[in-house]
Amino acid sequence: MSELVQIGPQPAKVDPACPPPSGSNTVVWLQVVTLTWMFIECGASLYAAASAHSPALLAFGSDSFVELLSAALVLLRLKSPSSISQRTAARFAAVLLFVLALIVVGTVLLAFVLHVRPETSRLGIIVTIAALVAMPLLAALKRREARRTNNVELAADAVQSATCAYLAFATLAGLAVNAVFDLPWFDSLAALTAIPFLLKEGRSAWREQTRGCC
Repeated sequence: MSELVQIGPQPAKVDPACPPPSGSNTVVWLQVVTLTWMFIECGASLYAAASAHSPALLAFGSDSFVELLSAALVLLRLKSPSSISQRTAARFAAVLLFVLALIVVGTVLLAFVLHVRPETSRLGIIVTIAALVAMPLLAALKRREARRTNNVELAADAVQSATCAYLAFATLAGLAVNAVFDLPWFDSLAALTAIPFLLKEGRSAWREQTRGCC
């Protein structure tokens, strides 16, 4: 029960010096569920961002895209460990996160310069509420399985799932305040709150290159 309330980005305690055993059915199942959900979440968020001109939804959808790639890499390495090294996967994820942080900042600045007013997005609200329910549960299950299988990559992926829940909350707050009080600048403020999360995840992913057995 305590696993479900620990939705913060708390890494599972695993020993990176030892390679994990071959992928268990539970790990594969978790990553397939994650891939399916993140594909839906990413597509819906980016579509809603474009429709409502929402920087907050763009930030949330961008993070969903990175988590989609992260889950795919974990699954790929489970099936074929020699296909891509942990170092390469970590660097790829880190660069993507840094680029996405720049995209979010650029979008917010462009929206300010062009006086873009984000509109109410019912789809965005629905997606972020669903993420607030799904992502803490997935993060808890991944933490537990990462400890059981000593899987460093799954532990890192669990952190991304937990971070997604925090971003969902910030995005939902921005969308709700804008919808109720007609404060378009609050949407941009919610988008900017994603920047520290994206940079923190990027730094963590980059440092991951020195961990594990490559």
